[in-house]
Amino acid sequence: MGKHIQAIRGMHDILPEAVAAWHRIEDTARRILAAYGYAEIRTPILEVTDLFKRSIGEVTDIVEKEMYSFEDRNGESLSLRPEGTASCVRAAIEHGLLVQPQRLWYRGPMFRHERPQRGRYRQFNQIGAEVFGLTGPDIDLELILLTARLWRALGLNGLRLEINSLGDPDERRLYREELVTYLEARREDLDAESLRRLHTNPLRVLDSKHPQTQKIVADAPTLMDHLGEDSLAHFQGMRHGLDQAGIPYRLNPRLVRGLDYYNRTVFEWITEDLGAQGTVCAGGRYDGLVEQLGGRATPAVGFALGLERLVELLALAGHAGEPAVHAYLVAVGDQAQLEAPLLAERLRDLLPRLRLVAHCGGGSFKSQFKKADRSGATFALVLGEAEIAKGIVGVKPLRDESDQQELGFDDLVDFLSREIESPD
Repeated sequence: MGKHIQAIRGMHDILPEAVAAWHRIEDTARRILAAYGYAEIRTPILEVTDLFKRSIGEVTDIVEKEMYSFEDRNGESLSLRPEGTASCVRAAIEHGLLVQPQRLWYRGPMFRHERPQRGRYRQFNQIGAEVFGLTGPDIDLELILLTARLWRALGLNGLRLEINSLGDPDERRLYREELVTYLEARREDLDAESLRRLHTNPLRVLDSKHPQTQKIVADAPTLMDHLGEDSLAHFQGMRHGLDQAGIPYRLNPRLVRGLDYYNRTVFEWITEDLGAQGTVCAGGRYDGLVEQLGGRATPAVGFALGLERLVELLALAGHAGEPAVHAYLVAVGDQAQLEAPLLAERLRDLLPRLRLVAHCGGGSFKSQFKKADRSGATFALVLGEAEIAKGIVGVKPLRDESDQQELGFDDLVDFLSREIESPD
């Protein structure tokens, strides 16, 4: 027997029993995004490496240490996408989508060579939304309200919203100079990673998780004090909208995000239930990125949420999603085994949303019921010689102690229709 081949570290399989929660998130997000007027876009998982170097920033952790990059047969450097925004911007420029405002969304796998831990994988899945061509704080507000609606639809409570403004490039440049001066005076107490970032990406020092550095950063100057009139008005406009909508938030002057392209609004939704990996959704404005990637100057804002972390939160909240199977058709006897597939097709014709497994392969009544139970179905439908003779189907609940019913075909259709519409 050959040696077992296992999945690559940090890249995991999603097994059938877990998929219901994924479907619930994806279907709910698709419905809500459509309700807000967002159109889906699908981009390749493989892009030229320069796309991410120019967008994310060459001195970020992602580009320096985490990208899966390689040379193809033509000697061109390609990378598996580590995030979705740059690909979405590239596609919008390439296909001429930016002649008018666009609301777009996407989903799919991203790749980063990080140390695998709870809630963080080397292949991970995101849903993201990007808006192009709109400048005001109202669209920033819309994205946050959209995500808040998604949490409510999923039944998730306890997510905390944190917001900040990174200002415009000139404001950030002046702040950066003051921050570097402050940190240089305390460089002996900084951790090694923060020292490395001190002159290449000093704003990331604000995000350090090192305890000693956090103490230093607590007294550092804040970017908020360097905002100009326009940036401050934009930020206050968004905050006013959040207040009017009743969305609580925390102003976090140390929230900087890990990507170079952000300006003005940045935000994160955070949970305390997943340990260190608490950021569930993050985003912000990136008004300079389209021009940076060769397009016409276009304001933009977006977010991305991590599906793996949302799946964990659903499990903790007891919201696993709908059952994979509504009903399992048990067929006992030669005649029943011939008629069961035909009965199943009639039910599927009339109830397109019905998830029905028709037993195949024969077996005793007892063995078929065991398989029905293992399928996760809510009900077993029983068809035997006696049921055929009476023109009925037995309906046995599998998830509670209710008695079996005997229903004619029309009553069976009505019963299953009600259960599909009201699974709870």
